[in-house]
Amino acid sequence: MEPSVRRTQRHGRHRAAVRTTSAAVAAALVVVGTVAAAPSRPAAPVRHTSADAGPERAAAGPSFRLADIQMKDGVVLKANVFSPAPGSPGADAHGRYPVIVQPASWGQNDLEYVLQGKQLAVAGYVVVTYTVRGFWLSGGEVDVAGPKDVADISTVIDWTVARTPADPQRIGMTGLSLGGGLTLLGAAADPRIKAVAAMSGWGDLVDSLYSGETRHLQAVAALTAVQTPTGRQSAEFRRMLANLFADRDTPDVIRWARTRSPGAYVDRINANGTAVFLAGAWGDSIFNPSQITAFYQKLAGPKRIEMRPGDHATQEVSGLLGLDNATWASALRWFDEHLRGSGTSRPPVELEVRPTGAHESYPSWQAVSSRTERLRLGRADAFGTGPLGGGATVGTGWRTSVVGGLNSGADGGITELSGLLDQFIKLPPVVAVPLLPRWAAAVWQSKPYAATQHIRGVVRLHTTVTSSAPQGTVIGHLYDVNALGVGKLISHAPQSWTGRTPGRAFPLDISLFATAYDLPAGHRLALVLDTQDPLYGGRTPLGSKVSFGSPNDDPSEVALPLR
Repeated sequence: MEPSVRRTQRHGRHRAAVRTTSAAVAAALVVVGTVAAAPSRPAAPVRHTSADAGPERAAAGPSFRLADIQMKDGVVLKANVFSPAPGSPGADAHGRYPVIVQPASWGQNDLEYVLQGKQLAVAGYVVVTYTVRGFWLSGGEVDVAGPKDVADISTVIDWTVARTPADPQRIGMTGLSLGGGLTLLGAAADPRIKAVAAMSGWGDLVDSLYSGETRHLQAVAALTAVQTPTGRQSAEFRRMLANLFADRDTPDVIRWARTRSPGAYVDRINANGTAVFLAGAWGDSIFNPSQITAFYQKLAGPKRIEMRPGDHATQEVSGLLGLDNATWASALRWFDEHLRGSGTSRPPVELEVRPTGAHESYPSWQAVSSRTERLRLGRADAFGTGPLGGGATVGTGWRTSVVGGLNSGADGGITELSGLLDQFIKLPPVVAVPLLPRWAAAVWQSKPYAATQHIRGVVRLHTTVTSSAPQGTVIGHLYDVNALGVGKLISHAPQSWTGRTPGRAFPLDISLFATAYDLPAGHRLALVLDTQDPLYGGRTPLGSKVSFGSPNDDPSEVALPLR
């Protein structure tokens, strides 16, 4: 069925009224964006020289309209369209412009990107933004980036090529959160998409929901809270949520999530040659930074990744208000380079370092760290703190135990809030390391470092665990500790296990979430291991005993990647 535009009475008077109100709001936002947002946008990515723009463009401005786009299964998606004014830069000999398709983010509608859409149109792009099926006034049920959502992308592109001045050879796609994940899935599914910019998206939904074989329940609860008033769950989605919260039918949940993981289709993205821009946050509590950096490394075509302090979508949100925003500016430069052939290429990896705010560029992710320091874990002293580092001088053969299922006070923070605080006031989750209860947390601490330690990448822990229960969870936390014993969280991650013989030791490896952090001179590193964190659905029975050891032939250690 050819996609079409139609407004039928079956949507009802309520939908019509809401849609009319939406149009008025959008128009108001466009006017506000003209006055407030335009001066704050950097010149290079959104404005071109006066020689590129004709007098018509200066006098007019982009046009805006609302649209209904019918999918192949009859579902209608709400959308809006910006078209460049005549004379805007970027048109081909037939008057066609490069196009950007934007799926709205989780729980949002097609007016979400209206200010960014206007700025793109001023720069000479056709922009089509749509509300993903199941949300707000779009029809259907929430598919969570499933096969229906992916098929919708191609139908929206078909409609765009047929009903706007879009150049079918210059198609791009961008989005935030759910929209970011959909852009990557679209890049795999539709070879017409030449360039994408995925912001706060995911490469591996399994790892996002279940990294370290541990349920990320607080993140899922937050997503559900946003979806409940704005979208309609499908029966499949409802079942997956129930299984995830109840910790049952895990293989079914993993299968469902893998189908929605761009990493499962990376070979198609590479075969299509799509230019991929990724932007993420070190503290993203929904889609952890390790999974997106791992996805980046699998890409073989043109690619770029930018990582900054913050939480899920907090780095990009100011751009939605029309304010100057580094991530959106980078996305625009990416499209200029790969859809218009303008601009200059930049190093493919850019990191903003915590907490200094320094910016670093690298030729590859592998170049982010140049060496690894191995820090042995030693026997606890009378105060319950073991040494961290010291090489072979740190003894083995020790064991330290904690009571399972207790919150020690060391945790990964609060979804959305903790990363936001780290971004704006450089305040990640904090603990007083000397006061952590040693019956609930095992603690190791280094000596003060004489020089700044430039931690880059994934910190890895290897230890040996003995548990009184067949299942359990350990959360590893790495802290930056000042002279007063106050520790700021550098990174953390959970790791769970099942089916172990009680009382029998087994090796345990934890890969903390990727980061870029400068530990100041005079500060210490502290490693804290405990068994409960409000972010996660742990498996350690309350009151069980969990012991950590360092056998002579398999010493416990932290592998610290350094620049």
